[in-house]
Amino acid sequence: MDRNEVFALATQHFLSVLDGVGPDQLTVETPCEGWDVEALLWHVTRASEAGVALVNGASETEAAGLFTMEGSGDVFAQCRRTLEEAVPTFAGVTDFERIVHHPRGDMPLGTLYDLRIGDLTLHAWDLARALSADEALPEPAVNYVYEALKPMEPIIGQIGAFGSGPSGDVGEDATIQVRLLDLSGRRP
Repeated sequence: MDRNEVFALATQHFLSVLDGVGPDQLTVETPCEGWDVEALLWHVTRASEAGVALVNGASETEAAGLFTMEGSGDVFAQCRRTLEEAVPTFAGVTDFERIVHHPRGDMPLGTLYDLRIGDLTLHAWDLARALSADEALPEPAVNYVYEALKPMEPIIGQIGAFGSGPSGDVGEDATIQVRLLDLSGRRP
């Protein structure tokens, strides 16, 4: 699968997990330390809004203004709208080397794409885990994210976004999903 197909698949999968969330579950804790379901949904919404803005030429300051964990209104509708808007926006990208001015630093659009695919894939698992729902992730997305993160294995626990990183307890005989989750600091 190419990058656009994986992005669309990761987005669609996240939306399918979102469909299983009820308003009474917004305060359920997720595997993301300090985040309940509502905070996770606002994070995905805001990061997707910032991603779309960056693809469309936003400045670092403009994108940084979108990266908040807060929101108001219907988080379900806003998350769905933002994710549905992101798919055609990202599908229009043809120059993956074009530099965008992300709040974490300038990066090629291809790197932003990879960040969004990883965010959607991993947070779909976090959401499913919080809700005791089906935790299976789409294999093409898992493979894509694992390949993107694997080179960072020695330092991934120091980044701050992936917990303590790999546990060291998961062997190569584990499924690719279990290896990805462990690499990203999750303990399935």
